[in-house]
Amino acid sequence: MKVLFDLNVLLDVMQRREQFYTASAAALSRSLEGECEGVIPGHAVTTLHYLLTRYADKQKADGSIDFLLGNFAVVNADAEDFRYARQLAMNDFEDAVVAAIAVKAKCDVIVTRNISDFKISPVQALLPEEFMES
Repeated sequence: MKVLFDLNVLLDVMQRREQFYTASAAALSRSLEGECEGVIPGHAVTTLHYLLTRYADKQKADGSIDFLLGNFAVVNADAEDFRYARQLAMNDFEDAVVAAIAVKAKCDVIVTRNISDFKISPVQALLPEEFMES
């Protein structure tokens, strides 16, 4: 199974967001333990680094990025993916790009806390808790 992890799930773990940490960390652990192949969108890497640097420090941001790059496949969007994302008619363009990347990477599921934003996504979206039950 190939799984795309959305930025919010990565942030839950990297920022240790109390309310969401346990479920999101467990979902990421499935990939780390080899139960699935984990994918992250390329744009999430730069956004994550920016946010961690801003709200923590550069050392934590650098370490988090190194960890992700060593353990997850990174899939970037190109012009064709952006055009496809526009055609998806999803309410949020960034979420549409995530869905387009999931299609490009041949992912079976997107793990996100914003499943309502992925209602019409061509790739099924699950909450971290739902992913753990699957």
